[in-house]
Amino acid sequence: MSDQTQPGQPPSPSAYASKRLRIMVADDVTETRRSTRLMLTLIPNVEIVAIAKNGREAVELARQHKPDIALMDVNMPQMNGLQAIEIMVSERPEMACIILSAERDTETLLEAMAVGARGYLTKPFTSDQLIEAVARISHSISANNAQNDQVAKLRRQRDIYMVELANEYVKQRRTDDKALLVYEELAARPDCDLQWLMSLAMIYVLRKEWGKLKALAIRLENLP
Repeated sequence: MSDQTQPGQPPSPSAYASKRLRIMVADDVTETRRSTRLMLTLIPNVEIVAIAKNGREAVELARQHKPDIALMDVNMPQMNGLQAIEIMVSERPEMACIILSAERDTETLLEAMAVGARGYLTKPFTSDQLIEAVARISHSISANNAQNDQVAKLRRQRDIYMVELANEYVKQRRTDDKALLVYEELAARPDCDLQWLMSLAMIYVLRKEWGKLKALAIRLENLP
């Protein structure tokens, strides 16, 4: 949770993700929407994808435009900012929300944290404060994307290794515990190759694990 930022020199361009940031602004005050939008034009790699006048509209626009960051006023008609954030974050946990509020009080901060907000700016805020808040969130998004990429890479490598191991076990006609674990892990995948399901079924027969065999047989019967 980011605290109120302090005025200072704007971050360098390297402070932002190379990926273009998609931002939505939600505030029921016309002047605040206009000034926030102008401030955002000072930030490189930012694209304002939606402007909302109330919380309900923010939720709908977030579903349509899928912003990376949402700047959300707290007090808005039809649905307040905190209620809107709770819905948006539940639907897209990767989206970062920054609260905009005329009052900074402990209760609002706690409520904002509880619904998943990652930043808090007290109105009126300066362009430097907004720039720094967006830069901080941008760093978080970049780090999270890098981590997700690494996890996906490791998962692909493990998938390849498991298939190679299973092929070797088939050649060796292994039915021991290690072979069982490999086949069961492969079988847990929705797109598991039929040959691994059949190999697993044979092991269940040899081990007389009829309950597991019955469940596997039902799955095999339902294959397209």
